[in-house]
Amino acid sequence: MLVDFIIAHREQLIARTRAKIAKRLSPRPTPAELNSGVPLFLEQLAETLRGPELSRTQPGAIERSAAVHAAALLSRGYTVAQVVYDYGDICQAITELAVEIDAPITTDEFQTLNRCLDNAIAEAVTEYTRLRLESATAGETERREILAQLRNRISSVRLAYLTIKSGRVPLGGSVAMVVTRNLSAVTSLIDRALSEARLDAGTVRRRRTALYRLIEEAEVDGLIEADAHGVLLAVTPADHAIDVDADPQILAIALGNLMHNALKFTQVGGQVSLKTSVVDGRVEITVEDSCGGLPAGKAEELFGALQRRGTERGGLYLAHRGVEAHGGTLGVRNIAGRGCVFTIALPVLAPET
Repeated sequence: MLVDFIIAHREQLIARTRAKIAKRLSPRPTPAELNSGVPLFLEQLAETLRGPELSRTQPGAIERSAAVHAAALLSRGYTVAQVVYDYGDICQAITELAVEIDAPITTDEFQTLNRCLDNAIAEAVTEYTRLRLESATAGETERREILAQLRNRISSVRLAYLTIKSGRVPLGGSVAMVVTRNLSAVTSLIDRALSEARLDAGTVRRRRTALYRLIEEAEVDGLIEADAHGVLLAVTPADHAIDVDADPQILAIALGNLMHNALKFTQVGGQVSLKTSVVDGRVEITVEDSCGGLPAGKAEELFGALQRRGTERGGLYLAHRGVEAHGGTLGVRNIAGRGCVFTIALPVLAPET
């Protein structure tokens, strides 16, 4: 078995990998990486390869192990590039040695190795980025926080892309999902910064806006994120006759924040629905998630969060500001055991004559 091969030839694999890392020009290797990092990587890889049934009996074991490993490396001062390239160097060392000594490793085992590598890199990059975001944003102002997040997200996309381009991992694997998730996050961050800057400056440009177009745009953006989260998105088309007095960009961002919030907290396999209806001259846009519902009293606490700067549950504060700038209201209702329903209520414009 491949795991037996790794254990039996541990010292040779460590020596080979260290030699590869030592020749690397960028990112430059560090003494800690050469002395302790390589054995840690190899031990982790061997642990995840202990039988092809591992991922079936312990879902997420590879990912959890990689996340813990990424956190340990961050604490030791590693860069995310070192995390990714060290995985690749070890994989290459294993492959080369196996070919040289004609080791009895099956095609299925090599596929398992590639799958482990793909999942481990994806989770390591994701966890590393999350920890870097926490560190980089501590104590900074909100705008600096957004810039720090953008920089780290883009760095993760760049690194994941280079890993895919190198051929180390499959085009449609877990590392590719890192690109998708981070690009979606970059778009949301840019939208958030632009929207808040305009709201702060009071430059809300309202005009007659067809609601169905906003709903269609929200569906297109939401489908990408829903697929990344493993969630079903159900959108009921809006009546083409409904117009609202709105700044399309700011209202779209407010709705997008609610969609992001719902998709983020909905459990895998759950559903998020987006619907519209007209009640007493006002259009109600509802976003319902499947987060499982909130404990007693938490709905009121969440509603209060809509009105407080700095609350990061999907940008609810910014959504609240955007809706209020249009003379509308934003409310939340808890459905125990099922989920939350956010409702935007806006005045409907009279038909054009």
